[in-house]
Amino acid sequence: MSTEIEMNACRPHPLEPAGFNTSALLPYGLKCDHIMQAMNDFLEFIGFINQQLHTREIKRLESMLMPANFSSMVGEFIKMNIPRYCSSLTNNKYHNGHPDLIPTNLFPGDAVQHSNEGIEIKASRYLRGWQGHNPEEIWLIIFIFDCNRPSDVQTGIRPKPFRFLKVVGAKLEEKDWTFAGRSSTSRRTITASVNDSGYQKMISNWIYEASTL
Repeated sequence: MSTEIEMNACRPHPLEPAGFNTSALLPYGLKCDHIMQAMNDFLEFIGFINQQLHTREIKRLESMLMPANFSSMVGEFIKMNIPRYCSSLTNNKYHNGHPDLIPTNLFPGDAVQHSNEGIEIKASRYLRGWQGHNPEEIWLIIFIFDCNRPSDVQTGIRPKPFRFLKVVGAKLEEKDWTFAGRSSTSRRTITASVNDSGYQKMISNWIYEASTL
């Protein structure tokens, strides 16, 4: 593979400022500008890391990590950085607490095991079919991105830069989820998927969209 092609893939696509929907409904004082800054922080991070890896002839992060692990990293990074710009939100300091972001000073020590107040943050490669662990009433924001996977080398997919495709968000209710249980013999993680009613709420309140998906 050409070194130039691989090096170009180390430089993520920049955000399109015109792609942000300033009319999007956002809760708890969160604004499009806060989201844009957190997304730009991630682009700077992934660009720096991948270019440094390239100098050592090491694979880019997205070509190295399992897809689910990489998606989790994107979401965790965004979650940690939004409060840098939005003082009315803070990271939930309860270990594995839910949701990810909660209103500042609403809970003692900014920590709560479970609440319907706050925002759950997820990142996904998929334009729909998003999953959570339980059907619940919660604000959900999804950061949809495109990038390589570790399997791309075997399937002939060329190196490509990371880019954010879309960001959508809405306050979902339990009816906006479809619970997918498991049999007594299954070891699959119990999940719930955003169904069509939830999907329609999310995409109608889009926050960011690249000019080409």
